[in-house]
Parts: sequence; C-alpha cells; structure tokens
Amino acid sequence: MTEVHTAEADPPWEGLRGPELFAACLNAAREGNKKGLNRLVRELTPLVWNVARGHGLDAHSAEDVVQTVWLALLSHLEQLREPKALAGWLVTTARHEAQRVNGRKAPPVPLTDEMTESVPSTLPAPEAEVLRTERDRKIWAAFSKLPARCQRLLRLTVLDGRAEYRVVAETLQMPRGSIGPNRGRCLKTMRELLNSEGGSA
Repeated sequence: MTEVHTAEADPPWEGLRGPELFAACLNAAREGNKKGLNRLVRELTPLVWNVARGHGLDAHSAEDVVQTVWLALLSHLEQLREPKALAGWLVTTARHEAQRVNGRKAPPVPLTDEMTESVPSTLPAPEAEVLRTERDRKIWAAFSKLPARCQRLLRLTVLDGRAEYRVVAETLQMPRGSIGPNRGRCLKTMRELLNSEGGSA
C-alpha cells in the first residue's frame, strides 16, 4: 500500500528540469498520463505564446496559435522522435502557425464617405498619431539592429507573455544566471541605438 501511494505521489518527472523534465512528461503523456501533459502545457505555453506574439499577432490570434500548437502536439505524440527536443519542436510549429495566421488576415474594410461622416472617430488626433508612429518606428528600427540573439532574448523576457528564465535558458542554451546581465546589456545597446537615432533626426 505504501509503495503504491509513493508511486502516485511522486511522478516520473519529479526533481527533473529542462529537457529531461519535458521528455519525462512527454513519455508520461504518451502513456495516457494527463498530469504529464498538463505539466508540459504549464511549463511551455509561455514559450509558445512569445513566439506567436513575436510574429506580430494580437492577443486573440496568439491564443489561437497556442491552442493549435498543443493540438498538433497531441496528434504527434508518438511521432516526435526526440522527446528532449520538444521545446524546439514547439517553437518551430508555433512559428509556422503564426506565419500561416499572418498570411490569412482579412484586409481592412474600406470606408465610404457616408460611413466616414456617420461613424464617430475613435482614433487619436493626427498629431499624436504621427508622434506615436514615429516613436514606434524608431523603437523597432533599433530593435532590428540588435544581434539576433539579443532580439530573441528580449522577445522572451521583455515582450508580452514573458517566459520564465528557466525556459529561456533552455531555449537559448545559455546559463540561467547570465540571462539578466545579458538582457541588461541588450537593453543598454538598444537605448544607445535609440539615442543615436534621435540625435541624427
């Protein structure tokens, strides 16, 4: 009786971290253990969310991508050859799905003169919109000049749906303790680029 209770209390992924944790949970999910799948969803959803948002999707579209990615995993539980590479598989699948969603976005509905006159505007004043657009342009221009590794790090740790440092470390294959200092250096570089852009304007 004690042995059965212990086995139930201590899942096979107990004490594991990173790829080993993901592999153990995936193997458990393949055997029908819902707790294993739930643990994977809890651990890796922030990563999938970041990939979707990083492709410019709004929150609603990003949620759809996250759901689609997990459904895809369910249908490929037995086909995934290397369980330890699960995080990479999720990132690739999320990237493809986000690109697909971006490709089928409906074009804006053109407004007739009558509609323009009858519908009250909810847009900011033209001057404020120009300033906001110019600010955003400078921010993304500076961001695009950062090294690819900095861009990935900032997407995972600064943008919406921030992933846990442990997941970031596994995804970027870098020591967990170096994430903060590296992020600080990347942000400093971006600020310098922004100041340079502002100075030349």
